[in-house]
Amino acid sequence: MTITFYDIPSSLAINAWSPNTWKTRYCLNYKGIPYKTEWVEYPDIEAHCIKLGIAGTGTKADGSAMYTLPAIHDPSTGKYISDSVVIAEYLEKQYPNTPSLFPHGTEGLQNAFAEAYANQLEPLWQFILPATCLKLNPPSEAYFRRTREQSFGKKLEDLVPKGQAWAEEWAKVQDGLGKVDAWLSKDSGGQRKGPFVLGDTISWGDLVIASYTIWLKIVWGENSKEWKDISGWHGGRWVKLVDALGKYETVR
Repeated sequence: MTITFYDIPSSLAINAWSPNTWKTRYCLNYKGIPYKTEWVEYPDIEAHCIKLGIAGTGTKADGSAMYTLPAIHDPSTGKYISDSVVIAEYLEKQYPNTPSLFPHGTEGLQNAFAEAYANQLEPLWQFILPATCLKLNPPSEAYFRRTREQSFGKKLEDLVPKGQAWAEEWAKVQDGLGKVDAWLSKDSGGQRKGPFVLGDTISWGDLVIASYTIWLKIVWGENSKEWKDISGWHGGRWVKLVDALGKYETVR
């Protein structure tokens, strides 16, 4: 039976862009689980989730439920699941005879690593969020702009640093990723092999990193200064990881 995967579209040829939904796409493709994508614009997500009985993934300031994507519907169990990590855990349990997302009992460590990695991306938002907004379809673009400007208290265009501040803030992005590179480069025993978090074995941590990285590649484009910089940082680690997972990028 075919899983339905709910994702957010864009105006780009590939359509897929969201780092959070890319996590689920990578999981489904890596595990080889049949699925189809149903595209839902930002303003329609809440009503769509409520209609189908998809659980919220957080709480708004007013105390009401927050609904986000990704989400999936698995007709083999009748279940609707939301939140990328919850989906990954569900797929791992429900489809045990597929490649593992948390090999060698590393689920707790993988989730801790993913959170630590995401914390290092804080300086990135001021650069990538305004660029992302411009790649969305009109309904989602208006929603994305309104909600992010409410969150930051300023116009999206004013998030991007100007002049010397641009270089200083961009250096912070490099430094944050540099910390992650240092974690992954540790090899006291000289036994580390392969481009992945666990060396030569793909795991959830890799899919999280790749999801954020491919977002930057898709939104900025391969010829942008930003992507060229990132591609050259830390021995090319980030682009090498995305390339190593290229067979799992299929958008269905």
